[in-house]
Amino acid sequence: MKSQEIRSRFLSFFEEKAHDIVPSSPMVLKNDPTLMFTNSGMAPFKEFFLGNAVPKNNRISDSQKCLRVSGKHNDLEEVGYDTYHHTMFEMLGNWSFGDYFKKEAIAWAWELLTEVFNIDKSSLYVTVFEGSSDQDNLPMDQEAYDFWKQIIPEDRILMGNKKDNFWEMGEQGPCGPCSEIHVDIRSEEERAKVDGKSLVNMDHPQVVEIWNLVFMQYNRRANGTLEDLPAKHIDTGMGFERLCMVLQGVQSNYDTDVFTPIIREIETITSNHYGKDEKKDIAIRVIADHVRAVAFSIADGQLPSNNGAGYVIRRILRRAIRYGFTFLNKKEPFIYRLVDVLTKKMGKAFPELKAQKQLIENVIREEEHSFLNTLEQGLVLLNRIVETNSSDTISGEKAFELYDTYGFPIDLTALILGEKGLSLDEKGFQTELEKQKARSRAASESSTDDWTILADDTEEEFVGYDLLETNVKITRYRKVSSKKDGNMYQLVFNITPFYPEGGGQVGDKGYIEAQNGDVLYVLDTKKENNVIIHFTKNLPKHLEQTFKAVVDEKQRTRTAANHTATHLLHQALREVLGTHVEQKGSAVHSKHLRFDFSHFSKLTVEELRDVESFVNARIDGKLPLVEKRNIPINEAIAEGAMSLFGEKYGDTVRSIRFGQSIELCGGTHAENTGDLWHFKIVSEGAVAAGIRRIEAITLDAVKDFYFENNRSFFEMKDLLNNAQEPVKALQQLQDENTSLRKQVEQLLKQKAQNLSGELKNQLQEVNGVQFLATKIDLDQNGIKNIAFALGKEFDNLFLFFATSVKKDKAMLTCYISPALADARGYDAGKVVRELGKLIHGGGGGQNFFATAGGKNPGGIPKVLERVKEYIV
Repeated sequence: MKSQEIRSRFLSFFEEKAHDIVPSSPMVLKNDPTLMFTNSGMAPFKEFFLGNAVPKNNRISDSQKCLRVSGKHNDLEEVGYDTYHHTMFEMLGNWSFGDYFKKEAIAWAWELLTEVFNIDKSSLYVTVFEGSSDQDNLPMDQEAYDFWKQIIPEDRILMGNKKDNFWEMGEQGPCGPCSEIHVDIRSEEERAKVDGKSLVNMDHPQVVEIWNLVFMQYNRRANGTLEDLPAKHIDTGMGFERLCMVLQGVQSNYDTDVFTPIIREIETITSNHYGKDEKKDIAIRVIADHVRAVAFSIADGQLPSNNGAGYVIRRILRRAIRYGFTFLNKKEPFIYRLVDVLTKKMGKAFPELKAQKQLIENVIREEEHSFLNTLEQGLVLLNRIVETNSSDTISGEKAFELYDTYGFPIDLTALILGEKGLSLDEKGFQTELEKQKARSRAASESSTDDWTILADDTEEEFVGYDLLETNVKITRYRKVSSKKDGNMYQLVFNITPFYPEGGGQVGDKGYIEAQNGDVLYVLDTKKENNVIIHFTKNLPKHLEQTFKAVVDEKQRTRTAANHTATHLLHQALREVLGTHVEQKGSAVHSKHLRFDFSHFSKLTVEELRDVESFVNARIDGKLPLVEKRNIPINEAIAEGAMSLFGEKYGDTVRSIRFGQSIELCGGTHAENTGDLWHFKIVSEGAVAAGIRRIEAITLDAVKDFYFENNRSFFEMKDLLNNAQEPVKALQQLQDENTSLRKQVEQLLKQKAQNLSGELKNQLQEVNGVQFLATKIDLDQNGIKNIAFALGKEFDNLFLFFATSVKKDKAMLTCYISPALADARGYDAGKVVRELGKLIHGGGGGQNFFATAGGKNPGGIPKVLERVKEYIV
């Protein structure tokens, strides 16, 4: 059975069981501060489990894209080394929100596996939570056991401990016991030798968990205690790739048609054959897995970068590049070429791959170029470390610097050192790595208390589109402590005018005022699991009273203007550059805006001018805001509203129109484009291959920009003696400066030629060496030219020059004929490093030429006295 049919049959089965079939949510999360990626099938439905939102249907089924490479669920290091772990994978799932529970979940799972997919019943085992005697003191899940024994022999029902059979979303939140279904795909002969039940949960590659049925019935509080959830839920997850392995009768996920087309393409591109060499096989599996994770992440709007989710994606891609570089001998980009076969295989189920194919290829190719250059630079640095090392062991500290500063992989360092007959102090490296991790953990360490509920069943309402000030009551609060921010409090109101961070727009700031006039500042506003949270430094007194909530109007007005400008900018770019332009990210602050978009080249001056003119024409046109709230998404799209890949939209949306610009957007906006005053682009540049970034300003920031430029203009004009044509006067100065520089260079060259003859006459023969150590009045470039010019005349030359560049700066230069340096073991770098200490500085270079700088010109006489010691 082909993978596409497997996915289709799963979804059809649950559709017949009255489940809504919903599309996969984006793999990269944008509005959930507790998660970086969707790491399980239940993640998109957290708000339903927490009771912060109500689903349209209490029964849902889907195939969810997931990524597990960080945090508690981290499979990265296992990927490639076994047959069933992946970074990106599909999680088939069915969900019940307060509807059916254990009986139906168990019966339907068994029906689907054994009657629809026809998996041999004798190959299946199930696990049931055995209970715990720890602080939770949980009973055995007798209910699940009783349901299972009605459909499977009791000797195939195994007891599972808390680690394997009690599922928790995190340190806090919904949780509950679970039943896992395991399948034994070994041959009959192997099964006869070893009972499959002894291999369950033992990491056996052919006895694997295929489905996990989680019975959500508890809530974990911050103090560790459990309480019953108001309603019981079902959360199941079945690994699509593992299911394909079982149904296609193969022994590895990588032997299914999910991966084989990619593997065949890797074989063709790299001229390596899968199944011949275990190290190469691992590399091929790593690449086949990782290209999926990276491609889907880019399609969902997350580009590789140096922080956050982008750093994780870059790390995955670099791991793939490194395996290709090391084990498949690929020194040029090739992974981007796999995107075509991936799109053909999965583009039907996930159309975002087709839509973003060109961008995905461009970004991966650019990242490959960049990291391959890093690897080349790292090799040079590693060779330098080896050359200067005095023992046959390279310290962990040096290896860590190479890893941390330059991104050079530690396993590649160890491999190269082994080829050179050297060893790596791996223990020392791990020590340095743990120090870094400890620093990182300390910086981000935090704890969050449980919510203290002040008002039950109070639905929060956002009124910030219409009001900047209103009366509110606090419905819940909790304390958050971190080393970075200290103690903070998170407050939830029954009604709020504060816009929470989202859609690229920063959260509102402001204050709440108590009835006695006391003011508590709201420092930020965010949204978590459908709840708007307000951050304060302290708790107000008398929490039950009514407060006046006031948004910082100046900041909101500026931010709204900048958000409106992003819409007009998007329209302008599509008009000026073409309809291939799509928004790839934005950041809207009160002082500026940032807009990322797809485009293949740097914008010309004329294009930038046209974009600015287009936006400012709409500002001058004073276009009114036309807002439609809670309209069906199909109606909004039919009206021409633009939606963005990677964004999660509901059935009803909000559309924003300014003239011909129509977009789906939840942010705040100006009432009229005329409120923006003026739009000015301050920078344009590349973010990644095929992605450009524009930074721009409106309102007061534009006024400040022109004021500062005007002030600078008059200062420049004053320096030019109030010239009537300052640009022409400046050009004349530049021309004169160029002419004078040429004259100075000619004079310095002549001076160096004259000095070269004088210095040649000062050479002394010492110990068979033509030697000279003297102070010289010449710039560094001139000194180097003299040294190399004299070096061409003598093959036994040892020159040492000192010069005072400024009152507080001295320079030393040492030149030794290369033949002399090699024959006698002289080292110019060592000479300047040691003598540089006398001028309170240091330096280095090659064995035949090196320089040093210092802050003590007074040490030069002593330096010149000691130079001769290096040749006698």
